Amino acid sequence: MLSMVSLILIIALFISKEYSVEREIIINKPKESVFNYVKLLRNQKSFSTWENMDPNMKNEFRGIDGTVGSFHSWDGNPDNVGVGSQEIKGIIEGERIDIELKFIEPFESTSPVYFITESNGDNSTKLIWGMKGYMQYPMNIMIPIMNFEKFIGNEYGKSLQNLKVLLEKK
Repeated sequence: MLSMVSLILIIALFISKEYSVEREIIINKPKESVFNYVKLLRNQKSFSTWENMDPNMKNEFRGIDGTVGSFHSWDGNPDNVGVGSQEIKGIIEGERIDIELKFIEPFESTSPVYFITESNGDNSTKLIWGMKGYMQYPMNIMIPIMNFEKFIGNEYGKSLQNLKVLLEKK
């Protein structure tokens, strides 16, 4: 047993402590329209797959939505959405939204999340949704096991597709 623990600790020395996930989509709407929609935390309910995983999830919103300092917390089933919060930390109007994402359950973590909008023509926008994270040694051994790129990336991709369909209908 001691040799197994030692092996895990040695492997963790060689695994990155950082991870990142990023997905993008082209939405056939002007950049201003896409940006103004995604900067509102309440709008995530209409496109985020996580927002719809637990119908009994309790949500709380504070502050003026879509501005620095606006805050959303949730308390849901730890098997799918857990307990956490997100707060808008920075906005470059029309370009970028920076959010601090905190999880309390099923595990504690804090990660910067961002949305970036880029013009892709007069009536088309490239939207990028990304997350960066960091896990201290020896917990960084969980990065390849949890496969953030696949798990989070798949949900970002589905959510962005939901958003595309929603915004292009309007």
